[in-house]
Amino acid sequence: MDTTRHGPLLTALSAPVASTRLRAALGAGTRPDPALVDPLVGRCAVEPDFFVRDMLTWALTRHPAGLTVPRLLAEVRSGGAQARSQALHTLSKVRDPRAWRELPAGLLHDADDEAARSAWRAAVVLVPPGEEAALVEELVTELGRGDHETRLSLSRALVALAPVAPVDHALATAAGSGTDAARAHALATARLLADPDADLSHALDEATRTVLLAAAPRPPC
Repeated sequence: MDTTRHGPLLTALSAPVASTRLRAALGAGTRPDPALVDPLVGRCAVEPDFFVRDMLTWALTRHPAGLTVPRLLAEVRSGGAQARSQALHTLSKVRDPRAWRELPAGLLHDADDEAARSAWRAAVVLVPPGEEAALVEELVTELGRGDHETRLSLSRALVALAPVAPVDHALATAAGSGTDAARAHALATARLLADPDADLSHALDEATRTVLLAAAPRPPC
């Protein structure tokens, strides 16, 4: 598609000042044009500023899903870690149910933590009715992974699925097997399931102590 008439806007999207890029992304969403879809998706892959990336996502949601979804799926399949993560985030905002069937297998287990977190959030939004339980079974295999932010993201995804899938049963099973980190994470997530306002850090600390105490050798009688 011809992008020549958007020359100044496209130049502004890669300007050195973040506020200039933010205004350009706002302009692209305010005046949608199919010719802007590719440049917007491409910029998502390299944009360093969180707020600009969020505006790029908003701008893409202002364009027809028939144009944006195939381009975003291509990024998910072949882009770098940031490209995958931002494309998944945008797909979760577009909410086109057709995207689910086209997502690559293994996406929920992406080696990059940020991309995996985006995949979990997108999956919760896009999973078709009736497939939530299978999604939960995939997600619980990631229990114990990563830093606090990664574990919190997974816990939130599981809690969000609880009204439509047997998350409590899956967590109970996970709490009885696997690594100490996975078992503690399962127990902490169960705590969040019972009390969504609970602090995950505190719940993880308590759960870790519980797991370690259970594994400690008992003194002889």
